[in-house]
Amino acid sequence: MSTSSQLLSRRSFGRLAAGAVGTGALSACTTGGGKPSADTPLRIMAINHVWSQAIRRRTKEFEERIGRRVSMTLLTADQLASSYNVKLNASGTDVDVMMVRALQEQLLFAHNGWLADLSDRVAQDEEFAWPDFQKAPRDASVSGGKVLSVPVVTERPALYYRKDLVEDHGGPPPTLEQLMATAQELTDKRKGFYGFVGRGQRSGAVSQWSSFLYSHGGDFVVGGRSGIGTPEALAAYEYYGRLLARTGPPGATNMSLEQAMPIFAQGKAAFYIDADAIYSSFLDPQVSTVRETVGFAPFPAGPAGARPHNIPSWSLGISKFSLLRDDAWEFIRWAAGPGMTADLQKDGIPGARTSVWSDPRSLASFPPDLAEAMRLNAERGLGYDRPRVLQVGRARDIVGRPLVAGILGNDVRPVARDADAEFAGFLVRDNRHKES
Repeated sequence: MSTSSQLLSRRSFGRLAAGAVGTGALSACTTGGGKPSADTPLRIMAINHVWSQAIRRRTKEFEERIGRRVSMTLLTADQLASSYNVKLNASGTDVDVMMVRALQEQLLFAHNGWLADLSDRVAQDEEFAWPDFQKAPRDASVSGGKVLSVPVVTERPALYYRKDLVEDHGGPPPTLEQLMATAQELTDKRKGFYGFVGRGQRSGAVSQWSSFLYSHGGDFVVGGRSGIGTPEALAAYEYYGRLLARTGPPGATNMSLEQAMPIFAQGKAAFYIDADAIYSSFLDPQVSTVRETVGFAPFPAGPAGARPHNIPSWSLGISKFSLLRDDAWEFIRWAAGPGMTADLQKDGIPGARTSVWSDPRSLASFPPDLAEAMRLNAERGLGYDRPRVLQVGRARDIVGRPLVAGILGNDVRPVARDADAEFAGFLVRDNRHKES
């Protein structure tokens, strides 16, 4: 999910010295000519996530399909980062299928030549039905004109709200203007109750703020140049800052998902906007006091309409160094195919295929109002929630600076002007790889 921390450290931009990792595993499982033997497992590296857990429970079915053993390793974000850094820098052949974030590290992986080009495979495989994937996640899978990953889990922002509190206000607010007005009316800070809660941490808030930016008519990059100094971006900065400053809890600039979510779950806020993937947290009686009163709505419309993000939070790619690329593609065909996507979405794991979002059976596990909100957000959504650059972490840090100023009640304009200049210089340096 985009809600997890960035996978790669800045050290990963350089190549490690040769000497490496994985050579023992390679020699033990290959024939004399360097080709994999029948005993060589298909190695899959993935984040420890509900999607990958569900797939691992089903791998016996896939092993019977291809006649090869599958080794699927589930890791934390830090562990996955470390493994990718070492194995891929060393051109290791002991990873075949890679679970990656198309919006966080794919461009870097593409720049380093670590991902196999899947363009011909997706274009020529009619049964796989590449056009069935939603346009926004599908577009995010392409880097440098090449399809480098296949989306398996998608994510959009949801408006979580208290149904019992908005009945007298006409229901959930359909516009950002109404969200601001209702949140202010419901705020009672003396009693520790807040009209709105959301992420305010400098870098972490950028992905959720992106939908506010788009809905104000702005973007991170406009015409190849920094867009965060435009009037539209300034309006989005000022709106989000006012919303949290006037109606949010104290200490909002330190809040990531982990700090903001419990405030709503414990009944201390009327509205909350964050990833729809976390909805089950508000239905869990172990952590939530609002399970009977929580409602779900689409992202509200701003001056430019409702333009939320609709992103592939996790995707599958094939290592350029894999000796089992055909079997790796078979795994992707199976794990991201129409049948599996429908089965997993029935279990509450949102997929990336248009067909499953139009099938009532695949939406039955979601609350009806959430399913409708997800469907509408997917139709309206843009396929990215952060700048599409090599150094994503650095970009988010720059873009997030005016957000903090607004939340603190400071004048956003001078901070945005400085951040715009810094981001413009950053884009020039970050885009130099395109000249080579």
